[in-house]
Amino acid sequence: MLAHDDSCRIQRYRGGDLTPSGSEDDDALLAGIEAGDEAAFTKLVERYHGPFVRLALNFVASRPVAEEVAQEAWVAILERIGAFEGRSSLRTWMLRIVTNRAKTRGVRERRSVPFSAMGESGDTEPVVDPSRFKPDGSWRNPPERWENVTPEQIASGREARQCLERALDALPPNQRTVVALRDVEGLSAEEVCNVLDVTETNQRVLLHRGRAKLRKALELFVDGV
Repeated sequence: MLAHDDSCRIQRYRGGDLTPSGSEDDDALLAGIEAGDEAAFTKLVERYHGPFVRLALNFVASRPVAEEVAQEAWVAILERIGAFEGRSSLRTWMLRIVTNRAKTRGVRERRSVPFSAMGESGDTEPVVDPSRFKPDGSWRNPPERWENVTPEQIASGREARQCLERALDALPPNQRTVVALRDVEGLSAEEVCNVLDVTETNQRVLLHRGRAKLRKALELFVDGV
């Protein structure tokens, strides 16, 4: 599993916001929108449009289509925001709208399958390469410790960013989506389950597998530093 610092590296490479503004800020914007303050809605768009597009890209084939999905989602949000009941955070509610729009668009273009069809218990791939263990189960080739390589050193390298971007983009769609929501957008496990309509167990397994593959990519990069 990626350590906290490793997750921070993902955020740096992808340009995400691992520590997004708190719900209190969103609540203030919501109050402004309900009062007819156009500036509040503009601020909400500025805060979340990037995450909307990145989320949509997990379900559709191109960035232009993802941008269209995000725009459609904003229209839906503006139309429905008066009916928002606060059963979840505003962010979770909005991301669920984006996800549903993106899924529908992806299926319509025959470039996506329902997230629930991507497999849960049927995924039997090992999280870590079995060759790294001895017959007794102990490490033969343990994960490298990076005491001498700071996050700043890694994040400053264009090659490192490209390496991690390729590794993230190469993940299976279900793993990529969960890792992106958790480690790029900073959602909690509960929020991811609500946004994607998956079980906590499925979310945890997908996150663990995705992070393991990203860590392997980072290890290979660090070995070559």
